[in-house]
Amino acid sequence: MRYFIQLSYDGTNYHGWQIQQNAHSVQEEVEKALAVISREKIEVVGAGRTDTGVHAAFYIAHFDSAHEGLADENMLFKLNCLLPFDIAVQKIFQVRSDAHARFDATYREYKYYFSRTKDPFTHAYAEKESRKLNVVRMNEAAKMLLEVDDFTSFSKLGSDVKTNNCTVTKAFWEEKGDQLIFTIRADRFLRNMVRAIVGTLLEVGLGKMTFDELKAVIDKKDRSSAGASVAAKGLFLVDIGYPDLM
Repeated sequence: MRYFIQLSYDGTNYHGWQIQQNAHSVQEEVEKALAVISREKIEVVGAGRTDTGVHAAFYIAHFDSAHEGLADENMLFKLNCLLPFDIAVQKIFQVRSDAHARFDATYREYKYYFSRTKDPFTHAYAEKESRKLNVVRMNEAAKMLLEVDDFTSFSKLGSDVKTNNCTVTKAFWEEKGDQLIFTIRADRFLRNMVRAIVGTLLEVGLGKMTFDELKAVIDKKDRSSAGASVAAKGLFLVDIGYPDLM
């Protein structure tokens, strides 16, 4: 049987979702807990990577098991008891045998949070940004991303992917109280892509980069031409779309 698992995690103490040698990952913790409950070796396939220190308010993975009944409330309770405090499972449900957490996802959505004031309660989950920013211009610049195909300029160097093409369908800034929030949705994301985009749009908001210069950065397909990446702690994966499964 194939199951989907919906979870959330604080990425502070992890080197991202994916299992790596000599590094602590979310995937590793989930696989260990599921193996204890099912009493079998479990391999969990996630919807995609998240970078070191990045959080997920909404994440989907799938796994196969010979056991029925793993989607009930009792199993959910046991799983959450086994998982560390910074990983929580909200739902487990059975899906068709060919459903895939990564390949069936039609979009991913991220939010990046800035705090405009010193706040001890958001310090770990939002980057401090007290400089004067032109948010109107930043939103105009964000709209340009909807027309871009190749995001090489915002991809971490040395990434092992077949293509750097992505389709962005949503990108905007909003101010809520003392928070400044950037939202972006795309069919796929490259390593470090969101953080590099945010850092580059900040350059526009600070008046250090014009719209023409931003277009030139995109056209160069050169990571060194774009702005510096912002810190991981402010980035959250908040939604993944599965129109035929959820």
